[in-house]
Amino acid sequence: MTFFRGHIIGLLLGAAAFTVAPVASAQEGSSVSLAVDQMQLAAELNLRNGDVERALAFADALLLRDPNDVTALLVRAYALRIMQRYGEARIAARAGWQLAGEDGQKFTAAMLMAQAFSADDKRTRAQFWLRRARDVAPTQQLSARATQDFRYVQQRNPWQTQLSFTLAPNSNINNGSARDSSSLLYDFFTPIFGDNEVELQASSKALSGVEAGLSVQSRYRFRQTEFRAHDLRLGMSYRTYRLSQSARADLAEEDAERVIRGEPAGGITGSDFAYGTVQLGYGFRQLRQDRRGEFSAVADVGQTFYGGARYNSFLRAQLGQSYYASRSTKLDFGLSGDLRQAQRGGDQNTYSFDTGMSRKLANGDGLFTGLSLSTATSDRARLEYDEVALRGGYVLGREVMGTGLRFGLNTSFRDYDVSPHDPSGRREFEIGAEVTATFRQIDYLGFNPTLSLRASHTDSNIGLYDVNRVALSIGIASAF
Repeated sequence: MTFFRGHIIGLLLGAAAFTVAPVASAQEGSSVSLAVDQMQLAAELNLRNGDVERALAFADALLLRDPNDVTALLVRAYALRIMQRYGEARIAARAGWQLAGEDGQKFTAAMLMAQAFSADDKRTRAQFWLRRARDVAPTQQLSARATQDFRYVQQRNPWQTQLSFTLAPNSNINNGSARDSSSLLYDFFTPIFGDNEVELQASSKALSGVEAGLSVQSRYRFRQTEFRAHDLRLGMSYRTYRLSQSARADLAEEDAERVIRGEPAGGITGSDFAYGTVQLGYGFRQLRQDRRGEFSAVADVGQTFYGGARYNSFLRAQLGQSYYASRSTKLDFGLSGDLRQAQRGGDQNTYSFDTGMSRKLANGDGLFTGLSLSTATSDRARLEYDEVALRGGYVLGREVMGTGLRFGLNTSFRDYDVSPHDPSGRREFEIGAEVTATFRQIDYLGFNPTLSLRASHTDSNIGLYDVNRVALSIGIASAF
């Protein structure tokens, strides 16, 4: 870990408030008595000269006088780490953290904890303590130093985990129609004769509510060389919903009508739309020899759940290639396949080609665009489609009132050859927009809160599939 010895020693001793009191010398067989400030100076000089055993002896002597001597605890932690006694070093550094009375001491204690963990190959915990160090850094320079060391440890940590959560209102949790009626040829696979313009039930229309979700994506890099890396990938995600009062009222009215007709009530709740995934996979990455791009290959197997029951099993594979055409322009290309075997519904295989470009502009802003072509095959003809999608976005390089802003637009056209509701098939045109604000002036342990607003509209030749959706989500993002 890149940490300058003179710098840490200065922090260790400079943070202390010296008091003068006699303490016996740490030298074996010596009868000399030294004042506290002399003892601390002796510890500093021995650390500077690399004599950590003597510095540890002075620190222990100071702690015999006062077990709550923060400076002595930090000197002890530093010396023990150099001596590769990492567990004892962490005990001393943690005690220093708990007893520290000002940010300079807390910063030093956190950095020593991080060093002891990192040197002991416990890099995830080292990253946590580096976040703590950055959080209490008394100066911008020390904050930048903690950030630099965090990135250094992160690059060498075989474990990397991304945690995200969502808690937000959603205008359409069931992907329901925005229309009150639709031309249908079948109602639950029962043919409709005569006028086929049918009034949609509440459960087929958009239901509003609140979404709560959690996602954990982790990888373990079990082998790495200068140009290649092999990863074990793990992932879990889950989201569930709570229906709004108006949605519950609409569904209750529908259930009452069902009972009158002698049909069982639907009893729909927000958890009926809960969706979860678990997956395990392998990832491979290889840098170009000129370091201007990277080839990647990923394969995952997993299981999805819908409404608390198994939904489908999947095998997903992706090949990707990135290339830096210049220092400011990056190109991406990808091929992917998603094979799904259904426990409910029909099997479906989706194949896609993606390409994109991202560019950093002269004013510091960022621009990105992309194109995706997809085709889906299935054992059920009505699930097969072809799709073309475009996306684009703009990232402000400057903050607006301490807030980073990112804007995105997307549009797609999907064509189903077969539909049970229209002899000509089904066609959908979707357009969407998104804005994400990252509040960088609010920082805790190197994390910033985010707020995203997403809106989309789908226009279909079949009213049942006309969909409007607006969602507001709250999350967190790492500041580094």
